[in-house]
Amino acid sequence: MNGAESLVRTLVGGGVNVCFANPGTSEMHFVAALDRVDGMRCVLGLFEGVVTGAADGYARMTGNPAATLLHLGPGMANGLANIHNANKALTPMVNIVGDHATYHRRYDAPLTTDIETAAKPFSRWVKTSPDAKSVAADGAAAIAAARTPPGQIATLILPADTAWNEGSGPVEVQPAGLPAPVSSEAVAECAQVLRSGEPTLLLVTGRALRQEGLDLAGRIAAKTGARLIAQGSNARTQRGRGRVFVERVPYVVDLAVKVLAGLKHIILVGSKMPVAFFAYPDKPSLLAPPDAEGHVLARPGDRRPAAAACHGHDHARKPRRLARRVAARECDRRRRSGDDRARLLRTDPPGAAA
Repeated sequence: MNGAESLVRTLVGGGVNVCFANPGTSEMHFVAALDRVDGMRCVLGLFEGVVTGAADGYARMTGNPAATLLHLGPGMANGLANIHNANKALTPMVNIVGDHATYHRRYDAPLTTDIETAAKPFSRWVKTSPDAKSVAADGAAAIAAARTPPGQIATLILPADTAWNEGSGPVEVQPAGLPAPVSSEAVAECAQVLRSGEPTLLLVTGRALRQEGLDLAGRIAAKTGARLIAQGSNARTQRGRGRVFVERVPYVVDLAVKVLAGLKHIILVGSKMPVAFFAYPDKPSLLAPPDAEGHVLARPGDRRPAAAACHGHDHARKPRRLARRVAARECDRRRRSGDDRARLLRTDPPGAAA
C-alpha cells in the first residue's frame, strides 16, 4: 500500500468521506487511491475556488469536514479566497496540497513554491509530510486538528514521492477534544446584566444560530427585554416557519450605528464586538456606542453557550409564540425610533409565522 492509499484510508476511517478535487500531475497517485478505496466520494471541480468553496459549504451544512485536493502552490493560491472564508467561519476542512517530489524541489521547477508559508495565514494547522511512512499519521493529525472545536482549517502538503512510495497503512484518528464549558462566572455576570434593566443586546453567532440556540436565546430576550441580533457575518443561520427571527448587524456603518444606538451592554455569545467591514473617513470602526460594555458569555468553541445563559429563565414558552413575541417587540422598538426598516420585522416575519 503506497502513501496515498494509506492517507485515503485514514481519511475514510476518520469520517472524512468526500473529497473535492482539482488535481494535477503531482496528485495522480492520490487520485488513483481515491478510486480504489471504498467509502470515499471524489467530486471534481474545474476551478480551485469552486473546490474550496464546495468543501466550506459541505462542512457548514453537515458539520463534518470534507477534504480538498489542490495542485501545488499555484493551485492552492487559486482556492485561498474561499479557504479564507472557511477559516473566518470556523469551518472544519482538510486540504491536501500536492507538491513536487522531495528530491525534485531543489531544481526550482516552474511550479515550485513555498506552500507552507502561503498556507499559514489561512490555516490553523500546516505540515509537509517528509516521507511515505509518515503520510497516514500526518493525515490523522490533520483530521483531528480540523475537528478541534469550533472547527479549523488543516493543510497537509503531500510531495509526490510520499504518495507513490510504500506507506504505513491507515492510522486511527484520535477523537477531537470536547468544547470548553461556559464558565459559571461568565453566566453569573451576564445574568446580572440581564436583570439590570439597562439596554442590553444578545449578540449571537455560531451554534447559537441553530434551532436550539435560537429558541434559548429567544426565551432570554422575551423574558428579560434584551434585544437579539446576530453578528454581521455568520457561518449558517437556521430560519423558517416557527423559528425565532434574528436580524444581523447591518453592513452599512451609519445604519449599524443607528441600530446599536443606546445600548449599555452587549453580551457576546461566540461573537466579537461589532466592527465595520471597512474603514471610512469620519466614520467609526467600532459600531457600538463608546460607553457600551462588552460581556463575554461564550467564546466560539465553548459548549452550548445559550443553554448556559438560560439558567433560571422560563423554558416553557412555545417556539412559534416566542418567535412572534420577539419579532413584534423589535418591530415596535424600530417604529418608535423612526427606523424605516421596521417593515422588515412585522409580526409575521420569516421564521415567526403561526
